Amino acid sequence: MRHAQRHDQDAQDGRSRRCIVTGEVRPDSELIRFVAAPDDQVVPDLAAKLPGRGMWVSADRASLERAVARNAFARSAKRALIIPPGLTDHVAALLLRRLADDLGLARKAGSLVLGFDKVARAFASHRPPVLLIEAADGAEDGRRKLLALARAQGLGIKLLDCLNSQELSLALGRENVVHAALPSGQLADRIAMNARRLAAVRAPEQAPNRRMEHKAGPMPATERYE
Repeated sequence: MRHAQRHDQDAQDGRSRRCIVTGEVRPDSELIRFVAAPDDQVVPDLAAKLPGRGMWVSADRASLERAVARNAFARSAKRALIIPPGLTDHVAALLLRRLADDLGLARKAGSLVLGFDKVARAFASHRPPVLLIEAADGAEDGRRKLLALARAQGLGIKLLDCLNSQELSLALGRENVVHAALPSGQLADRIAMNARRLAAVRAPEQAPNRRMEHKAGPMPATERYE
């Protein structure tokens, strides 16, 4: 009951919306907004800024596919709408682009720490990172060590590993990017949100390959966007 009351309060404050597929009231960071364009096309609005009545869908692939299959957008809008082919994959591509753009902004702003040694030192700095960014195809041993260092400093670190080294390198304009980190701030929050949504929306065959090192044992529990 307390959980439901919290979500209801969030909805009153404008921070939560009801999913048109599941009917659940969730924080808007866990949903994706759509609007109907003047030509009646269903358009993703990831920034939630386009004019028009929003249609909100839980940010996971199953919910998006159900919204398409059940014609939930038309029911929500109470009129016939045109759903573009491959809408779910289009949303995943848009999320990937937004995530790459924000990572590029963080690098240009000088707030992004790159490289294993620099990230390790940053955990002991006066403004330690809150977001650890690891290439999905990087060695498990490196990320284990960095996570252990973060925990030794008492940091509640979030792990983003939904991008491979090639995707990170393209986003940051560098070669062979494997380890990066970002301190707290609005940009880090937005990157974490879009990483979480991308990981949930991407098709399994679109997700980056991971190099696993089973000898090292299970990964420590952490908030992970893969």
